[in-house]
Amino acid sequence: MSGEQKLTLKALFESSVEKFKDQIALSFVDETPLTYGELGHLSDKIIKALQERGIQKGDKVAILSENGPRWGVAYFSVARMNAVNVPILPDFHKSEVHHILRNSGTRVIFVSGKLFHKISDTKLPDLELIIVVDDEKVSHDSIKIECFSDLLDGKKSDAKPKKSIELEDAKEDDLVEILYTSGTTGHSKGVMLTNKNIVSNAISALKMISITSTDRLLSILPMAHSYECTCGFVTPIMGGSKIYYIKGLPTAQTLLPAVAKIKPTIILSVPLIMAKIYKKKVVSEINAKAVGKTLYKVAPTRKLINKIAGKKLYEAFGGELRFMVFGGAATPLEVEDFLTDGGFPYITGYGMTESAPLLTVNPVGNVKKQSAGVVVPSVELKIGDPDPDTKIGEILAKGPNVMQGYYKNEEATQSTFTADGWLITGDRGYIDSDGYLFIKGRSKNLILGPSGENIFPEEIEFHLSENPFVLESLVYDKDGRINARIHLDYDALDREYQTSTMDASKASGIVQNLLEDIRKEVNSKLAVYSRIHRIIEQPEEFEKTPTKKIKRYLYTS
Repeated sequence: MSGEQKLTLKALFESSVEKFKDQIALSFVDETPLTYGELGHLSDKIIKALQERGIQKGDKVAILSENGPRWGVAYFSVARMNAVNVPILPDFHKSEVHHILRNSGTRVIFVSGKLFHKISDTKLPDLELIIVVDDEKVSHDSIKIECFSDLLDGKKSDAKPKKSIELEDAKEDDLVEILYTSGTTGHSKGVMLTNKNIVSNAISALKMISITSTDRLLSILPMAHSYECTCGFVTPIMGGSKIYYIKGLPTAQTLLPAVAKIKPTIILSVPLIMAKIYKKKVVSEINAKAVGKTLYKVAPTRKLINKIAGKKLYEAFGGELRFMVFGGAATPLEVEDFLTDGGFPYITGYGMTESAPLLTVNPVGNVKKQSAGVVVPSVELKIGDPDPDTKIGEILAKGPNVMQGYYKNEEATQSTFTADGWLITGDRGYIDSDGYLFIKGRSKNLILGPSGENIFPEEIEFHLSENPFVLESLVYDKDGRINARIHLDYDALDREYQTSTMDASKASGIVQNLLEDIRKEVNSKLAVYSRIHRIIEQPEEFEKTPTKKIKRYLYTS
């Protein structure tokens, strides 16, 4: 993409289609790939079909589907016709999907057959058309349904078709995406991203991490997540790379055959995936023998064992990996030590949906352990109100990648920016003398899910509070799992079950059964990644601050 072209997804896409037209763009593993030229051709057809069905500039078009080439076709088609993408994470609970569609005023949704049930039994006043991405046969009482293939084949709409109009040039500051991230009161917030927000961030990523037409990426994170969308989709498209997708979840059964076939050069992941591999494969095998367990406790032999295990792991990932990128959460030090000792190439990064998302990257070949890396080009970072001794303070950001604001939520927008226009990240940290950012805590209590999803404890606590037996609750992350502490209404419990007349053992059994029932009830309302693993009884009231806020740090360590 030349410097003279506008910073728009339309310009980015059309430049890549022209430059790399005969090269592979998108493909499922073991299926016929789409070249960049074919990708452009399919996008033209989808645009024409959407225009005939009345979609115009500014209209909202949602995508609720698993990863795949057609997700990408839909995304760029919507962007090219100056409509607004509304990507939805597949793991969002049905009620959250409904809220997003209503709040955004979505007119059309691309949805897979597997996820259709999340919109099948509700009335959505603005939704006019459902396009089934994988052509599954589904039905809806009141909304028209068409198959993706029918649009590609030029099938006319039953309604009077609108005339296709020439696409006007997209503007850099045009809204091109509303990306919903979990909220704190039971409702998600729509992050408004412009063409310039996304494309400038993709350019920054490309400058930090060279991605070219010789690279092969294996996509394993949800494309509706900002990290995967910008860094694992838009940026590689800009570089002319080949992107491959797995059908189904990226488990060992699906992932290992895929990497053996594709031999990826780049994979975007979250630290949890590598941490699980390290603990369940590397450490468990070492600890299986007493001698190995003993030797691994000694630093010199641990390095040697890591070197051998790291080489085996590298070969298991196809043997051609240039680097794996970790984002969305901190990488455990023991995992970084293993990767470094084992010569396994990796880098880390940091960002947030509100910054489209990239803010920092650990440079290739210059990774500083436990840091989030250095600020990417075109972005500014500073530490607000730093502690005089530790230098830790609020991490603030500014740059062309920073969002317009939250959709239809001016109050939340105002509270997310300083008076002089800096984005308040909600994280606390410091920048060392070499310019590396170190994140030391989440000032907003944010919990990150297994694929980098934003999980707010307050949202889960909101659902817990709906139970009549719950007086107070506290939700927190414990070893990568969501835990909750609950202070019950013992008077209500006694009235319902007459616990005061029972022996302690029987009363305790009733409490434990109740806690499990509450856990199941609340989990039925939550996305998979934010479900509660365990609920612990909190016999006394939580200790609070003078402003009646629970002192979280007393219960979450």
